[in-house]
Amino acid sequence: MYQKSFSDQLPQNIGANVIFFLINILIGLFLVPYFIDNLGVASYGLIPLATSITSYVGLVTQSINSSISRYLTVDLQRQDFKRANITFNTSLFGIFGIILLLIPIIFILSYYAPVFFEIPSNQIHDAYLLFLGVMGAFLIKALSGVFGISLFAYNRLDIQKYISVVNILIQVGLIILLFSVFSAKLSYIGLSYFLGALVGFALTLYFSKKINPHFRVNYIDFKLSFLKEIVGMGNWIIINQIGALLFLQMDLIVVNKLFGSIAGGEYAAILMWSTLLRSIAGMLSGLLTPIILTYYANNQFGDIIIISKRAIKFMAITMALPIGIICGFAPQILSLWIGPEFVKLSPLMWVLLSHLIINLSVLPLFSINISFNKVRIPGLVTLFMGVGNFLLAITLSHIPGWGYYGVAVAGAIMLTLKNTLFIPWYAAKVLDVPKNLFANSMIYGIFSIILVVSLTAIINFYFNISTLITLVISCILISLIYSSMIWSIGLTRSECDMIKSFLPFSKEEGEV
Repeated sequence: MYQKSFSDQLPQNIGANVIFFLINILIGLFLVPYFIDNLGVASYGLIPLATSITSYVGLVTQSINSSISRYLTVDLQRQDFKRANITFNTSLFGIFGIILLLIPIIFILSYYAPVFFEIPSNQIHDAYLLFLGVMGAFLIKALSGVFGISLFAYNRLDIQKYISVVNILIQVGLIILLFSVFSAKLSYIGLSYFLGALVGFALTLYFSKKINPHFRVNYIDFKLSFLKEIVGMGNWIIINQIGALLFLQMDLIVVNKLFGSIAGGEYAAILMWSTLLRSIAGMLSGLLTPIILTYYANNQFGDIIIISKRAIKFMAITMALPIGIICGFAPQILSLWIGPEFVKLSPLMWVLLSHLIINLSVLPLFSINISFNKVRIPGLVTLFMGVGNFLLAITLSHIPGWGYYGVAVAGAIMLTLKNTLFIPWYAAKVLDVPKNLFANSMIYGIFSIILVVSLTAIINFYFNISTLITLVISCILISLIYSSMIWSIGLTRSECDMIKSFLPFSKEEGEV
């Protein structure tokens, strides 16, 4: 009774994701200068470092949850509730067992974090509590993720995002409250993360039960043989995630170890924009994943091909706008955001962000590998190139004058090679379509970002963009010009109709 059709639900999912994104960006833009002013650049750099270490700790749970999503969505869409309960309970007790094993590891990592990383001497104790709180919060989210798969399977991504919004608001609210009432300490950030995760867990339990009343927690439904099947797929996802972390999370560790905590703080501040853009792209591609899994469950392979090809094009032309604006106005953004002394980091912003126009446009293809359970080869390739990224980062950073720019350049090179040469080709191979089918759609992003950067260059040439008001007006102007050009000449009639069908006020259902 709670499940709606995908076409009716999609506008609500988009609306919830937009709200989550706007809140996320506003909080992200506020927190970085807030932390730098209250803690200093060196101490601020430990916060994203703690979250990156958490990603390594959670490799197993993240990978198994990805595998569970695939199996559970297929079971529920086929209305095989008996098997779905077996999948759910096997996953739940399996994840719970893994969490119990990870708890002592988290205490050890948190305790020795001040020994391994360069941390200001007056922040050592608080750094320990920061790492402990952030990692503890992650384990709570890993457990709630099993219950949240019901929301994912029934395409209620809007509820998932609203829970995430509540989690973020509690985190930020507690941080500001504790900083204001007591003092600015890293330990308060860890505590805020932990309490926010507890509230998110309670909300996930409530809505999961409401949306999907078929599940019952029952140890009898735990099947060790099925856990091995889930873990078998999860093992290759783990390998893939290790490689992905060597691309996306290793740079902060390398910069901290090679160049110190101050350099780590500077790098982390710019990396926040990369994380923000990745979250936008992840939000957009996440809307597609349950649809792909449902098409797979119903053997609608032709629809998978059509929607994946269009999704790459939409992702490319959509992401070109924020990437181009941030790069084109990098000096002004840095000056107004964290101070004129950080304008020197503008080239770093270009290196970290410009290549994302290619590397984010392929995200819709990743759900194809999971749907068809073709994760072994992508995992090996990602791991191999992730190791190559780490080695190249070490090498380039030792070139005189390069410093942490070498780390950023290495990531741009290796990630672009993987996502232009392998990912589109392999997805085409899985679907048995021409090998260049998906790669051709990525070209739209390159032309689109050239257009946006050209518009920023023209405005910078004719106008003095030195205040927040002039910057906002310039961004709005560029967005209007770009959107009108894309709508007029960049999209086909059927693609325009498809976009209209996503809008809440659309009266006619667009074609897929």
